[in-house]
Amino acid sequence: MTGHPYLGLPQSAYWKQAVSDVSPLQFEGLYEPRFTIDGDTRISAAGSCFAQHIGRQFKLRGFRFMDLEPPPDLLDPDDYSRFGFDLFSARYGNVYSTRQLVQLFARAAGEFAPIDDAWTDGTRWYDPYRPIVEPHGFASREELLLARAAHLAAADRILPQTDVFVFTFGLTEAWRNTDDGAVYPSCPGTIHGEYDDARHEFVNFTYPEVLADFETFRERALRQNPAMRFVITVSPVPLTATASGNHVLSATMTSKSILRAVCAELYNRHDDVDYFPSYELVSSHPMRAMFFDPNLRTVAPKGVAHVMDTFFAAHPAPVEPPAAAPAASVEDDEDAICDEAILETFGR
Repeated sequence: MTGHPYLGLPQSAYWKQAVSDVSPLQFEGLYEPRFTIDGDTRISAAGSCFAQHIGRQFKLRGFRFMDLEPPPDLLDPDDYSRFGFDLFSARYGNVYSTRQLVQLFARAAGEFAPIDDAWTDGTRWYDPYRPIVEPHGFASREELLLARAAHLAAADRILPQTDVFVFTFGLTEAWRNTDDGAVYPSCPGTIHGEYDDARHEFVNFTYPEVLADFETFRERALRQNPAMRFVITVSPVPLTATASGNHVLSATMTSKSILRAVCAELYNRHDDVDYFPSYELVSSHPMRAMFFDPNLRTVAPKGVAHVMDTFFAAHPAPVEPPAAAPAASVEDDEDAICDEAILETFGR
């Protein structure tokens, strides 16, 4: 035998040439996009808190990022993020799981109305599915319902007006209502509301469940726009806390492994799905944790910059970002607003 399949492969196929002998800032061939995103592409996004950086960078670099629920004129720009504006394509806050994503657009279409629809502390009212978009809550239940109706109407307009939908897979762990399966972005009682073990249950979504949920979302999106394409990625941010009973490190590896495997399956199944390796660019061991803050959880500005530079090197920006370099513009970007971070305060 004079040959075999490992002869003549590109450098990216060999660990020594592609990883160990190369600076982690100079990996080549790690991201080769499946399709083009340009200045005319209508882009929408949802996902975990890390996904907020992606939306901001699309805007900074002059792409056509869709925001169907913009902030009111009287709101100070410094308060946009605090009130849930200017983060994603509507004011839905962080969408951590694919089940939450499916239910969001089902609610927007009027196909699902959760039983648990409003929380109150006796003075203010809070939306169980957007607990941080109004930091001080709503003055009344009626005000909450009006705001929700406007929000869901905006969310319902997203898919028909989208060419590329970007979704960042965040978590497999979630909390849901036992009566109708409605998934919350955070455990009731941690930010607002009251936890009731008779009505609230922990769920750790499995690989088949996560995969089926995204397939359900993709089918809905393609019904509304048959030409839509998808960019999927996995958040590199570890779990702040786990309710699985396992060590938080093991729970994080389990969750991220499931999400990464789902992304691989979706990429292999569908030509309209592209995968961007933000997880690998930050969390893989060749990076030596250099892109994390000292807490080894939050991604440092240089890590966000590295991820964004890699993505936009493959999708050149229609305009130059306002800062002298893309990294500087990312470092000026404010920290992501993350519901899950509140869990850190409950540790002993």
